Amino acid sequence: MKKTVVILALAMMSFANAQKGTVLVSGNVSFWSNKDSNQGSESKYENFNFSPKVGYQFKDNWTVGVETGFSSSKNEYTYQENESNNQERITKNFSAGAFVRYSKSLSQMFLLYADLGTGYKNLKETNTNSFSDPVSSTNTFDGFYMSFAPGLFLNIKNNFGLNFGIGGLSYSNTKSDQNSGSNSNFYFNFGQSFNIGISKNF
Repeated sequence: MKKTVVILALAMMSFANAQKGTVLVSGNVSFWSNKDSNQGSESKYENFNFSPKVGYQFKDNWTVGVETGFSSSKNEYTYQENESNNQERITKNFSAGAFVRYSKSLSQMFLLYADLGTGYKNLKETNTNSFSDPVSSTNTFDGFYMSFAPGLFLNIKNNFGLNFGIGGLSYSNTKSDQNSGSNSNFYFNFGQSFNIGISKNF
């Protein structure tokens, strides 16, 4: 089996100030790709995610604001012996809600923070089978999500530094607009996921 994994974290930027009366603007952009090949078949997976936030720090260490999320993933299954039976799945997610952040300074260099968010979630899934006469179906789901994500900020110089994410908790529950189907997901990857971003405090 030949497996290629490409993980590209792009423009993970946060502009934050842990003082009362300031504005927090943050965002995360990422791309992930995976390819598996074996005898007679091949699968490809791509995922893109963009999650911006804007908040107001109404009190030292406390921030409230709004957050949105956009993601798109694509799964392709190719059968070399029967190319007319190839399959493709495209999933698009959109979310919009509110969040609260608590941050705690450990020293001049380190600051811990945790974000708790909740809001509306929409999922659109399109499946296509490439038979001699291609068949395509689309399902749309609406519901809500909840998430908890801790992190660490490292101040390098003049409030410019790095953000380190270590996973967290997330839950979503959506229902189909076409039928009685539902989609419920719970993720726990605290300590199992890791990402790095850059941050500037104004």
